[in-house]
Amino acid sequence: MKKPITISLLISFALVISLFENSIPIPIPVPGVKLGLSNIVLLVTLVIYGLKEALLVGLVKSFLMFLLSGRLSSLPYSFTGTILALISMYLAYRYLSKWLSLIGVSEIGALFFNLGQLLAASIILNNFKILYYLPLINLMGIVTGYIVGLTSGFISQRLKKVI
Repeated sequence: MKKPITISLLISFALVISLFENSIPIPIPVPGVKLGLSNIVLLVTLVIYGLKEALLVGLVKSFLMFLLSGRLSSLPYSFTGTILALISMYLAYRYLSKWLSLIGVSEIGALFFNLGQLLAASIILNNFKILYYLPLINLMGIVTGYIVGLTSGFISQRLKKVI
């Protein structure tokens, strides 16, 4: 009974953080750039429970954000970015954690999230020149990936003791 309640709370936290994030203006002239702070919840879920649960939290959060915002067009971008980010973070955490901290795992996730969103946009808009935005968006991803990784490490250590 404890795990479903915790997963529900993690989904709620991710949703609240995403709603808050959407209200913060980002002074970068690239459409769709966000801070990615809800990825803290995804990385913590990945560390504590695993890939399946992290995918559940990420995809349900994305779907609920679609329902709250009414922007159907955001759903494929969010799903694609979330899936690629979580799979890459899972692989990095599982096989490279000897050499990488959660900051490094988060950085990898940020890069793959951006790649996933731009790939989805390229396919939907039938314009692969959109991928030219990747280096610019990844600069932002490096900064936010660091913050997400640092925060996730702090929270994961404390939650492991409680859960």
